[in-house]
Amino acid sequence: MRIILAAILLIPIPAALHAEPMTLDAALARAASEAPELQGREAGIDAARSAAIAADRLPDPKLNIVLQDFPVTGPDAGRFNRDDFTMQVIGVSQDFPNPAKRRARATRAQADIGIARADGAVTAQDIRLATALAWVDLYYAKKRLKELDLLDTGLEDLQATVTARLASGAARPAQALEPDQLRAAINDRRSALTAEIARARAQLARFTGDPAADTLGDLPPQAIDEQRLRAGIDALPKLRALDARALAADAETGLARADKRPDWSVNAAYGRREPNFGDLVTVGVTIDLPFFSKKRQDPKIAARASEATRARLDREAAKRDIAAALDADLADHRMHHEQFGNARTRLVPLAKKRAELDLASYAAGKIDLGTALLSTLALAEAEVDALAREAEVARDAIRINYIYGEAGR
Repeated sequence: MRIILAAILLIPIPAALHAEPMTLDAALARAASEAPELQGREAGIDAARSAAIAADRLPDPKLNIVLQDFPVTGPDAGRFNRDDFTMQVIGVSQDFPNPAKRRARATRAQADIGIARADGAVTAQDIRLATALAWVDLYYAKKRLKELDLLDTGLEDLQATVTARLASGAARPAQALEPDQLRAAINDRRSALTAEIARARAQLARFTGDPAADTLGDLPPQAIDEQRLRAGIDALPKLRALDARALAADAETGLARADKRPDWSVNAAYGRREPNFGDLVTVGVTIDLPFFSKKRQDPKIAARASEATRARLDREAAKRDIAAALDADLADHRMHHEQFGNARTRLVPLAKKRAELDLASYAAGKIDLGTALLSTLALAEAEVDALAREAEVARDAIRINYIYGEAGR
């Protein structure tokens, strides 16, 4: 039995069975190592690098094996030794693309590597943003649920007060049901928040690979430097990806221009004939003649140049879109920050004061229990709403820093 227990203890436990809550930084680190999208992008980069190795290499040589001028009619038909033209030929040939074309192919391959890297950076930014937002959503949903739990606990004292007033005859029997009605309303809110927690946890698990993903610690401060964000727009992954595509379009233009320069090939062959006639050697060079370029190469060059121009204009349009989106997101963040401040400095204190006054009035018999309970519910809703507004501020800061700032690069 002891041997069996020892063997069980030595069995490795899957990570999901001993998963621990994660800080925001830990969740981001885990997403960076676990997200299959990033692994796929790395594979794409490796593929582009491998393809670049062969991009500017010469094509494979060709082997030619020929039975030449073998007679099939006439008096010498079917004979190898009666016609001095009949020979067995073996030869090799090698194509030589012009140097400009080879350089253009190498440049295009390097551009493909740049595109793969830029796409990987965009994907990494998307993963970091989605992971951070899922962590924030889970963090604040749990805090809002905790506020409802505190209200539910406070109802126990209120229930005791109602029971005492019923016993003394100071309250109507129907009023005994009002705390339960408030609990039912709270349970509806709790169900909604529980579902929100489950959704946020599922999203966090999707990127971290931890099916029991949970938050740990507080949200780190998210300072926003507007001037620095605007200055760093050109370095954003999305624009770097468009820059890489513009370079690829330039490489395609260079490749089209290289077609105006001739390629050539070299060939050599040895022809074996009947010993009475002697063997032959053939050596030759073939050169392409790119004549009539106005109808052949020039239209292709113009097309590729237009595509390069379009790539740069697309990049400029994307930059303007990002700048406009940044201004809009900053405006939303200021609005949400003001709304959160209003909730914390005015709405919650006022709701708390009203709830306290209504409970005191109920204890003094000046108002009915329903009014006091509504004030208590309003206080809970104000607290939960304040947390929701705080979550919006945090989400704004996360989105701004991870889309436009250093955190997303």
